[in-house]
Amino acid sequence: MVAKTGLLRLMIVSVILLAAGSGYAQDELRNTFFKDADAAKSLADEHNAELLAPRSYERGMKEYRDAETALERGRNIEYVRSNAADATSNFKTAAEAARLANTALAQVMKSRQDAANAEAPQRAPEIWSEAQRKFGDAIRLLERGDLKGSKRKDIEATGLYRDAELVAIKEQYLSETRRLLADADRARVGRYAPITLGKAKQLLADADRELNENRYDTDLPRSLAIQANYEAKHALYLSEIVRQVRDKKLSAEQLVLNWEQPMQAIAGVADVVPDMQEGPGLLTAELVAYFEAQASELQSLQQEKAENEIRLADLEEELRALDERLGGATAERAALVQRLEAQARVKQQFAQVEKMFASTEARVFREGDTVILRMVGLSFDSGASQIKPENFDLLGKVEKAIDVFPRSELIIEGHTDSHGGDDSNQKLSQERAESVQQYMINAMRIPTYRLIATGYGETRPVASNETEPGRARNRRIDIVIKPNLEAN
Repeated sequence: MVAKTGLLRLMIVSVILLAAGSGYAQDELRNTFFKDADAAKSLADEHNAELLAPRSYERGMKEYRDAETALERGRNIEYVRSNAADATSNFKTAAEAARLANTALAQVMKSRQDAANAEAPQRAPEIWSEAQRKFGDAIRLLERGDLKGSKRKDIEATGLYRDAELVAIKEQYLSETRRLLADADRARVGRYAPITLGKAKQLLADADRELNENRYDTDLPRSLAIQANYEAKHALYLSEIVRQVRDKKLSAEQLVLNWEQPMQAIAGVADVVPDMQEGPGLLTAELVAYFEAQASELQSLQQEKAENEIRLADLEEELRALDERLGGATAERAALVQRLEAQARVKQQFAQVEKMFASTEARVFREGDTVILRMVGLSFDSGASQIKPENFDLLGKVEKAIDVFPRSELIIEGHTDSHGGDDSNQKLSQERAESVQQYMINAMRIPTYRLIATGYGETRPVASNETEPGRARNRRIDIVIKPNLEAN
């Protein structure tokens, strides 16, 4: 029994060694017979012969695959050698033909690449397909040695590729405008808003002309197309308004009043009384002056900020120099550094809180180290001080903002507009501030000693009481956070 087991093991080992030896021998044969063929194929691939010399390349691949199959099946060695040699010859021919094609067909190949870059296969498929067919004809004729015929197809293909490229570029930049204008024509916009629609069509024509003259400088055509889109959409809007007026669904007076409303809203933001009793001219001038003043103030603040940054850098340099002269930190310097670090933390915490609120919920700003939450989204019923359930989510955000400043002092300020008596406004503002204070104690678990509730009535307006938007801004709760710099 032992003898039989040993014999079986010997047979298994022999088979494994024979198979391994056979695989090794086959690898050696492949390295021998395919070395030149592999090098020739690599050279052909390098010259893109599959595209530029397809006949020779395909012949080479057929012989190459036949040689591989013969080797795998253990056929006659001479047969393998012959197939590999034929593959090598065809690959070399293909590489040489492709090299010549790269020179002879350089122009059409550049046009082909430009069209592909413009996404012509997707945006101009019919022209692209025809160009591809002509390009293939040029390659086949060149491979056969018909230089004249190849050149003719080369020129035809180049023209088609350039046409496809231009169509693709126009499709990319002008298709949306054309769609809008088609919609406008179907809606008979030209009947109601001919001036605006005509402007859109002219802009489209200008963009089309610019692309025809210089397809690679797309900045101007893109800009013209954007303007054309705007005018087309504007024409659609105007035509609907004019149609309503003509159909007597909208009176001329209603139309003017509707258009005055946006100016009144802007005037409210600018805290300007919207005087339009003799038309929009006066209000327009006031709004222009207001925004010019805002722009000038912003420029001054930016300049002041830059100067302060330079001044701060100079002070830090002086501080380092002083440190070196004194040979270390003094108690005064340590206190100053601690104060500066605390202020820097407050600045970071302010930025964190500022991101918590949408513009319709609260305006967050600083006055020195103090942070103010102007609760524009916190509203009360007329004459009432009870907090409404719809404000609970907003107050939840307030709680998170307060948590950013541990052990801070909190002042809840109530404010009203000027309508109503002074005493009643003072009383109402105090009651609303106390209502918020009590909510913070009960719901937020903030200690009473950290909270102060103060009503100011109508005495501290932040906007004009002559307009409804201004009065709405004056009816407010401000939560003033005074950070404990030592706690931070």
